[in-house]
This record gives sequence, structure tokens and C-alpha cells, in this order.
Amino acid sequence: MQTVGDIMTTEVITVSPETEIVHAARLLVDNKVNGLPVVDDRKRIVGIVCQSDLIMQQKRLRVPSLFTFLDGYITLASAKQFEREVEKIAASQVQQAMTPDPTCVSPDTAIEDAATLMVEKNYHTLPVVDDGRLVGVVGKEDMLRTIMPAS
Repeated sequence: MQTVGDIMTTEVITVSPETEIVHAARLLVDNKVNGLPVVDDRKRIVGIVCQSDLIMQQKRLRVPSLFTFLDGYITLASAKQFEREVEKIAASQVQQAMTPDPTCVSPDTAIEDAATLMVEKNYHTLPVVDDGRLVGVVGKEDMLRTIMPAS
């Protein structure tokens, strides 16, 4: 059985929570990766920032619809969700745009289990953690390589 440790990328480009959004965007584009693990000074993963998190800054903000009922206003969307969207759109640092506490896998995770997570949750990049520290990432390209014949 092949595991994530067999196919993961070990030379991982990471950012810190304080990294400027512009720098993170440049790393994503220049290195042709979809996501960057966000790590603290002890190499422990605290989040992940993906292309979609940064593309959010270009999104048109839709103000939640309101209706009145008994002289009060009721929103049709979650106020917390709206606040998070505003925070991501206005982000200047990675910590404001990242997804905190991302789903991680271990090097011993079966490839089939990681692939299932990617498909069912629409993840493009999964951080690989061993003993609480980031040791690699597995992305969709890594998965695709497993179905290609060896050359």
C-alpha cells in the first residue's frame, strides 16, 4: 500500500501568519502551487492560505439581505460569515486570509484516504504533519503522478 509519505513534496514553501498578502500571492504564482502552509516559529502548522483565499480580495462584497419583522431587522445570512468575508477581502496579512487549523494528514496516511479527503472536501493541498510538525505537502499533482506509468 502506497502512503502519503511515498508521494509527498518535502521541500515545502511556507509563510508565517505575518507574511504580507502580496508576498504570499507572489509565492503562489512564481512556484505554481495552489496552497501554502502557514507555520509558526516552531514549524507547527497554524493554517493554510490558498489561491482562492487571495482571489477573495477581488470578490464583489454582497451585503446580506434584510427584512423587517415587528420593527426589527433580520438578516438572511450569517453575520459571522459576512464578517469573515469582509476580513478576507480587506486582508493585508496571511493570518487574516488563511484557513486556520487546516485538515492535515500524516506520512502514514494511505493515498486512497488522502484522495478521498481531497475529492470530498474539495482540497487541493493537504499539509503532511508528523509529531505536530510540518514535514511535507501532498497536492493534486502528486496524486496524479501515482496513476502515470513510470518512465
